[in-house]
Amino acid sequence: MTATNGFSQNALRILKARYFMKNEKGEFLDKAPSDLFRRVARFVASAERTKKEEEHWAHKFFEVMIARDFFPNSPTLTGAGRQMCLSACFVLPIEDSMESIFETTKNAALVHKEGGGTGFDFSLLRPKGSFVRKTQGVASGPVSFLQVIDSATEAVKQGGTRRGANMGILRADHPDIEEFIRMKRNGTSANNFNISVAAPDEFMEAVKNNGLYNIYDPHLKKKVKRKKAREIFDMIVESACAVGDPGLIFIDRINMHNSTKDLGPIRATNPCGEQPLHEYESCNLGSINLVNFFDSQKKDKFDWRRFAEIISVAIRFLDNVIDVNKYPLPQIEKKTKGNRRIGLGVMGWADLLIKMKIKYDSTSALTLAEKIASFLRRKAEVESQKLAESRGSFPNISKSIYKEKGMRNATVFTIAPTGTISRLAGCSSSIEPIFALEFTSKIIDGEIKDVHPLYLEWKNTNSNEPLPEYFVTAHEISPEWHIKMQAAFQKYVDNSVSKTINFPNKATTKDVEKAYLLAYELDTKGITIYRDGCRAEQVLYKSLPSKKLHPRERPNSLPSVTDKIKTGFGNLYLTISYLNQKPFEVFTSIGKSGYSTMADAEALGRLISLALRSGVEPKEVVNQLKGIGGSEPIFTEGGLVQSIPDAIAKVLERHIGKIESNPKDFFTVSCKICGASLPDEKCPTCPNCGWNRCSGT
Repeated sequence: MTATNGFSQNALRILKARYFMKNEKGEFLDKAPSDLFRRVARFVASAERTKKEEEHWAHKFFEVMIARDFFPNSPTLTGAGRQMCLSACFVLPIEDSMESIFETTKNAALVHKEGGGTGFDFSLLRPKGSFVRKTQGVASGPVSFLQVIDSATEAVKQGGTRRGANMGILRADHPDIEEFIRMKRNGTSANNFNISVAAPDEFMEAVKNNGLYNIYDPHLKKKVKRKKAREIFDMIVESACAVGDPGLIFIDRINMHNSTKDLGPIRATNPCGEQPLHEYESCNLGSINLVNFFDSQKKDKFDWRRFAEIISVAIRFLDNVIDVNKYPLPQIEKKTKGNRRIGLGVMGWADLLIKMKIKYDSTSALTLAEKIASFLRRKAEVESQKLAESRGSFPNISKSIYKEKGMRNATVFTIAPTGTISRLAGCSSSIEPIFALEFTSKIIDGEIKDVHPLYLEWKNTNSNEPLPEYFVTAHEISPEWHIKMQAAFQKYVDNSVSKTINFPNKATTKDVEKAYLLAYELDTKGITIYRDGCRAEQVLYKSLPSKKLHPRERPNSLPSVTDKIKTGFGNLYLTISYLNQKPFEVFTSIGKSGYSTMADAEALGRLISLALRSGVEPKEVVNQLKGIGGSEPIFTEGGLVQSIPDAIAKVLERHIGKIESNPKDFFTVSCKICGASLPDEKCPTCPNCGWNRCSGT
C-alpha cells in the first residue's frame, strides 16, 4: 500500500484541507491517511479499561477506517487527540426570557467554535406584539431572536475556519407561524439556519380533512384562536417550493418513538434533521460504507458476516467517543453521558445498488433497504446490550423503554448526510442516489472533474453500449420513490433519517404538497425537499435589473488611489479610479507571481471595471468576491486574506465602507471556504475542500 493508502486525489485534498494535523508553523504532522486514522484510533481506544484492550481496539479501529469500511463524523476525525469536541449534533433550550435567549446565543457560539451544529425550538417564546410586563413594552417574537442567533453564528464564522450551522423549529400551532414560514423567502435571511415546522398530528389530520386546528399562546398557556390548516400548509408548501425551506418535522411521531420519553418531550433536531435530541443533549455519529460489503460469491451478493463484524466495532467506537469527548458545556456532558445516545448509519447505498445492478427506484431496492436496515438495527442493539453487561447501562435507563433488559445506549441507529466522509471513502453519500455521473466544479485556478468511479469503470469497458437503467441519478427519480426509500430505512431507525427529496425545476406546489402528505402517510419523522435551481431563481428575481446595461465611456483623465495588500501569491497592487466620487474602474497587478496568476488578477480587474462602468453598485461587487477561498490563504495586519478575489474585496471595503451582507452568488452555488462551484442540491459537499452547506463544517 502506498502512502496514499488507496485514497483518491480528491480525498487526499480534503484530508489535507480539513483533517490532517499541523504544527504552529503550518507544517503537516499527519503525512498520510494512515497517520490521521492511527491518531484517531489510539485516542478513541484510550477509553478502554486495560492497556491490552486499548492496544487491541486501537488496532481494530484503525483497520476499519483505513479500509474505508467505517468513518466517524467529521468532528471526531478533526478533533481526536487535540482537546476538541468530537460530537456533531446538539440541541439547546430557549425559554421565554431575555436571560435564556442570550445565554443560549452564547452557548451556541461555544458549540459552533468547536465545529458542532445546533438545533433550537423557538415555540416557547411569546408571540410578536405580546405585552412584556417588566419593561411595559412588546415582544419582538421568535423570528427576531432566531435572527439574533443567525447573526451570532455569522460572527463566529468570520472569526475562524470552522463553520457552525443551525436548525430552527417552530410549532405549527404557534401564533407567529406565518412569519416563520415566510422568513427565508427573500433568499438572504437566516442563511445560517435550516428551518422546519414542527407539525403535530392535530395539524396534519386537519390538513387531510380540510379542517381547523388550535393555535396556542405559549406565554398565556392557552388556546387563542383556530386557523384553517390548509392555509398554513399551503404557505409551507409554497415557501419550500420557492427556496427549499421550511421542511416538516412530525414532532408527535418523534416523541411516540422516543426511547427516553420519561425525561420529557423532544422538541428539536440537529441542523440536518436526522438526530432528535433532548435539550442540552449531543450525539456522535458514524457511517458504514455499504459498497465495501458487496461480494458476488455471497448470499444476496452481500457479506453479512463481515457487515456484522464492522457493526460491532463501530458501536464500540462510538460508545468510546462519549467517554473521551471534550464537551463545550457541563450541561451537555451531563445529559449526553446520561443517555449515551449514538448514531451508527450507512453510506455508499447507491453504489451498492449499482454493483448489484438494482435500480434505485424499484421494489427490489426497497426490499434490500429494509433487510440491511433491520439487520443493522438488530446487530447494533445486541452489541449495545453486550457493552451494558461489561460497562453498565446508560444512567437514565430507568426513564427509558429499555429498563427491563439493559442497554448501553439510548439509541444506536441514525441515517446522516455523510457529505464529506463519503467523499473520503470514495462512495455515494448516505442513502441518497447519485447526484450526477459527471460533475465539473470550477475553482479559482482551474477545474475539478468529478466522475463517478463505477460509471467510469463501466464506460471504459462498455463505451459503445447504452447505459444500463440502474445508473440512475437523483433528478431521474420521482419524489415518490425518494420518500419510499426514506420510509424503508426509517422503519428500523430509532433516531431519524436525513434525506433530501429532489424535485425538477418544473415541479409545482401541487407536487410538493403530495410529497409532504406521502411522507406523513409512510411514517417518516420529517421531510426536506429541494427543487432544482430554486434558490438561484429567487436571487436572480430579486437582483437582476430588467433593462439592458451598457458600460459608460471612460473620460481621458480620472482621479485614482493605489493600495497594496498581501496575498498568498505575493503583494497585490490595486488601483481604483473614481468618477463622481464613486469607484469606476479597478486595475490589478501582483508581484513575484506566475504568469497565470498575473493573468487571473488582470482579468478580475477588467471584469470588475466592466461591472462598475455598467452601473453595478461597488457593494454588489464586494458581496460576490468577499470570502472566496483559495489554495494560499494568509494572515495579514487586516486579518485573513483567503484569495486574490477576497483581497480585492477587502481593498474596496477600505474605500467604500464595510459590507456586512453577503448574499448567495447570482448564478451558482459556491463553497464558502474555497469558492469551488457546487452541485445545485439542498446540502452539497465541496469536492475540493469538503465543506458542506447544511452542516456548516
